Amino acid sequence: MEDKKQERTLIQNFALIKRFFPYLKKHIVTELGVLFCAIVAATSEIILPLIVKKITNEGMSLTYEFLFAICLAYVGIKAIESVASYCQAFFGHKMGTKIENAMREDMFDHLQTLSFSYFDNTKVGQLMSRMTSDLFDVAEWAHHFPEMILMTVVKFIASFYIFTTMDIRFAVAVFVLFPFMVLLTKKTRTKMRDTFKENRHQIGEINARLEDSLLGVKVVRSFTNEETEKKKFLAGCDEYIKVKIRGYKYMASFHATVGLINGTMYIAVIAMGAWLMKEGKIAAGDFAASLLLVSTLLNSVRSIVDFSEQFSRGVTGVERFTEIMDEIPEIIDSPDAVDIENVEGEIEFKNVSFSYVKGEKQILHNLNLHLKKGENLALVGPSGGGKTTLCNLIPRFYEAESGEILVDGRNIKDITLHSLRKNIGVVAQDVYLFSGTIRDNLIYGKPDATENEIIEATKQAGAYDFISALPNGFDTYIGERGVKLSGGQKQRISIARVFLKNPPILLLDEATSALDNESEKLVQESLERLAKGRTTLTIAHRLTTIKNADEIIVLTEDGIAEQGSHSELIEKGGIYSNMYSMYGDKSENIK
Repeated sequence: MEDKKQERTLIQNFALIKRFFPYLKKHIVTELGVLFCAIVAATSEIILPLIVKKITNEGMSLTYEFLFAICLAYVGIKAIESVASYCQAFFGHKMGTKIENAMREDMFDHLQTLSFSYFDNTKVGQLMSRMTSDLFDVAEWAHHFPEMILMTVVKFIASFYIFTTMDIRFAVAVFVLFPFMVLLTKKTRTKMRDTFKENRHQIGEINARLEDSLLGVKVVRSFTNEETEKKKFLAGCDEYIKVKIRGYKYMASFHATVGLINGTMYIAVIAMGAWLMKEGKIAAGDFAASLLLVSTLLNSVRSIVDFSEQFSRGVTGVERFTEIMDEIPEIIDSPDAVDIENVEGEIEFKNVSFSYVKGEKQILHNLNLHLKKGENLALVGPSGGGKTTLCNLIPRFYEAESGEILVDGRNIKDITLHSLRKNIGVVAQDVYLFSGTIRDNLIYGKPDATENEIIEATKQAGAYDFISALPNGFDTYIGERGVKLSGGQKQRISIARVFLKNPPILLLDEATSALDNESEKLVQESLERLAKGRTTLTIAHRLTTIKNADEIIVLTEDGIAEQGSHSELIEKGGIYSNMYSMYGDKSENIK
């Protein structure tokens, strides 16, 4: 059973290295240069034992001229080794950094293609850990692994050849012990790798907990739950310590086993050399050279031992990288998808059904809905009725299970995601502003916007006056998530951002629900200007804000319960009429 597990691990390691190789292949010229430098450095280390052998065997017959020539030659060799070591370290690490960056770019690009459902079930802290510390370990492994293996192979082959020229029994005494070292450390190396993977997971959990606590710092302090958050954080740290200690246990076992083999090897060479020298089989110089060669070999073994930890971290990093890269995007362009141009904004739902988890209760079931060009349609109803879900299906943030959604008569699955979303503007209740300046966030809607376009957009959104009053105007830094602005100011900036984008279709998801009365009035006026001439789908929080909608739909868990204008639904005396009469101008908490 254990052998099969070891075999699977070996196959898995090979598969991971194969997945990583394309990144290394792009820098193959640099890698070959680094490997050449590694060979030069490894070869120079073998020279010293040969010099000691020559000097010791020659003894009293050495001339000062010969001794000086040997010393001068050795200094030259060490100078070449120094240059080779410098090139090996600098260009190797430079290559590793480029590989790390390429992998990070690919991971970031791939994450951009994954569906919202993936992020619904994945902690951001875990992703951050994989994109930073994991890929750094991969970069170190990518740089050191090939050259470490090559240097060790060169040293072993050269040492074996030199030992055989002295006495074949030397070679047998030294190299027969290496297979034992590999066998004795096999199980420990596997456990080290498993532990390093678990260790990386725990680092991700700590990052996730830290991010969650810091982003929610206002809530934490408002509920005076600092101690609770501290306990949660310490619990994660304690788990990390346990995994880390377990890893050190396996590492210590590995080092101890290797140390035992090294000591046995060294004493074997001393005993063998002493006996052969006593029997007159080898000269004193051969014995001295053998001790230096063994020392060189043992240093190589120690380097491999030290690198085995890095190898485990590197392979684990590649494995965690491939886990993300193997995630298949649920929503992608179909092979025959085309860009849509000159969008008028007609939207139609035909028998659309959707559930967030297949097999569970459907949020939407056989929904049919038609929005004409430029029509303003409002959605109201209880929480859980599917209002936000319906809006999320139009830009394909989620994929409908069945049925069709059409834009200008074309199935949205036949439209490229880029062109579809380019023609849709979204203003949500939870405004997200990026860390940076107001200008940075505004031009997110149109990166090439002119100064006049930015000013006009902010005037239309009712944001120009408050922006102009700020010390640095449009170049005012707003902090992370726009923390330095009020809710109404953030919402007006998000509306200005959509004004710049100028899409024909507009989705308003409870855009005024979290605002005070004064801010709501300003934002509502901005939204009315924004919606003019666009096909608009509004999720209403306060019913008074949708009285002028062309059509109002009451959406419940059972589907569309009522449909009509404000006056028609009031006259009907149904669900909408009851909701309006119950809340009137205070229509709060209706989702």
